[in-house]
Amino acid sequence: MVQDSPHAPHLYDLLERHLRALLGEVDAKVIALFREHLEWLEIAGGATLMRQGEVGDSMYIAISGRLRAYVTDIDGTSRLVREIARGQIVGEMSLFTDDPRLATVIAVRDSVLARLPKARFTHLLESSAQVSIALTRQIIRRLEGQQHVPPLDKPVVIGLLPITDGVEMEYFVADLAHELGKAGRVQVVDAESIDDELGQAGIANSDTEDLDINRRIALLLDAVEARVDFVLLWADPALPNWSARCCRHSDELLLLANAEQPVALHPLEEKFLMKRAPGTGAAEILVLLHKAGTQMPRGTAAWLARRPVAGHLHLRPTLERDMARLGRLQSRTAVGLVLAGGGARGIAHLGVMKALDERGIDIDCAVGTSIGAVMAVYAASDQFLPAVLANARRAFRGNPIGDFNLLPLLSLSKGARLRRVLTRASRNLMGGDHDLEDLWKSCCCIATNYSKAAEQHLTHGNIVDSLLASTSIPGALPPVIHDHELLFDGGTFNNFPVDVMRGMRGVGTVIGVDLSYRNPRRITHDDVPSTWALLRDRLRPRTKRRYRLPTLPAYLMNVSVLYSTARQRSAERMTDIYLNPPLLRIGMLHWHKFDQIVQLGHAHAIEVISKNEAAQALIARLWPPGSDPEAGVVDNFDAEAEPEQ
Repeated sequence: MVQDSPHAPHLYDLLERHLRALLGEVDAKVIALFREHLEWLEIAGGATLMRQGEVGDSMYIAISGRLRAYVTDIDGTSRLVREIARGQIVGEMSLFTDDPRLATVIAVRDSVLARLPKARFTHLLESSAQVSIALTRQIIRRLEGQQHVPPLDKPVVIGLLPITDGVEMEYFVADLAHELGKAGRVQVVDAESIDDELGQAGIANSDTEDLDINRRIALLLDAVEARVDFVLLWADPALPNWSARCCRHSDELLLLANAEQPVALHPLEEKFLMKRAPGTGAAEILVLLHKAGTQMPRGTAAWLARRPVAGHLHLRPTLERDMARLGRLQSRTAVGLVLAGGGARGIAHLGVMKALDERGIDIDCAVGTSIGAVMAVYAASDQFLPAVLANARRAFRGNPIGDFNLLPLLSLSKGARLRRVLTRASRNLMGGDHDLEDLWKSCCCIATNYSKAAEQHLTHGNIVDSLLASTSIPGALPPVIHDHELLFDGGTFNNFPVDVMRGMRGVGTVIGVDLSYRNPRRITHDDVPSTWALLRDRLRPRTKRRYRLPTLPAYLMNVSVLYSTARQRSAERMTDIYLNPPLLRIGMLHWHKFDQIVQLGHAHAIEVISKNEAAQALIARLWPPGSDPEAGVVDNFDAEAEPEQ
């Protein structure tokens, strides 16, 4: 039984806390009854707790450590569906339904769980109506919120491993602790602090095969984890065994590289990380560090090709705003901007970006479709906003798709003008040709894969090619060939990709700018006029036209997003701050109204931000009055301190 276990006292405190969070407002006797039915279980990092398709015989509460749940699809591909952090339960669904396990669960690192076998589970439900209600409520909440919960939970233990020379670790660790201190209590742990706490010089870097030492260090780290919100494990390449322990005990591992150093694998990466089975270790994030004056990163693809990382970041560590972005991403409070497609109406996104900048709302990552993808790249480039506005005005003041084909065999427009516009804009703003992975902030462009009849997310590859794929409206612009497949406008499948943003690492707040029409235009005549009647009508002054029908390009642009428009309500519910600028008199081809559209987007955003509670809360969090960011940083090791309640 759990009360007879020889585990350290802090694990009992954690179990008590997790049970109260799980069961809610119940009597102390109910907590004690639940605890009596549990037993301890230790699982090593990389080990499998349960397999998809097996009969469920237990449920588990994660006390310390971290696990991941994977689902294998019919075609044999495995995909991550969620992470299980401390305090969360796993495996309870099978006990209620008697169905096979829905997922395979693997320990990311050494973990301690409380196990409730099925026989005791049944007895517990029969013994206590309060427990039965509490567990049922937990499942209902899981099902209701599963679309809104990101698959990657907040990391508690973050490993910091330098993989090149030229990384100023002391300053980096201090600055990251400073930023994380805004979101919770932080403890920095290095080899020296482990040696001091255990009273034995060199024990942190001792032989990793010594099980007794491993257990002593693991219990010490568990005790630290129990009382703070974030633990920073400071690895040291000069201490390989300690660095190996940092890798083994981390929820997430930041690989820190000076971007000016040669692109190569570090010996520690080859020894400890490259040989791990997929999905069995902490997620590795490559962090490329640049000088403050760097205009845009370059050559990111070469760094990523060397190592199977889960993601990457570009930082100028001497810039406070860059380190603040890292702190938000690691604390899962990052701000994501979602920009819908809509032709010239998408110029309103620039006005929204201007309003956000004026209110001090920093964007950490961006996702967009079609013209929204273009604006997402602008946001992710992290360039001076007046320069962005001037660049966009030069690029889109005229019709970028006006080079029509005389023989429109594949599309009405040749697409050459749009390529020139995007290429010139990209080079002028960013100083050359770049890939999406070179952008300062994470960016995703949504396209449609004609060859696979599926939505495609573009996060790597040439920026201009990616934007052309996302903006190539079927029938209006030619498709783009990508890896021997045809891609075109992403609006066909997902014109307002809030769900994509919800799945991005670190995002906590989603700002969505939707361009859909709230009041569809009604047609006052009964029949569609003949071609000659339409032609004669188009020759009349605009105010005297009889037929309020769209032009062929506008018709094609609108039809391409009809399926996505049907999903708009669901996407709106997934946003924290929803904007839908009033563009009633703005058509999808009204590029000449650039300044007016920017102003409409700006005015609407200002109004929404001033009234939206989530927006005001976000501003207060980003700029708390009289706040002291150092308040959350723990200066001493003191692993025996009482955990925060």
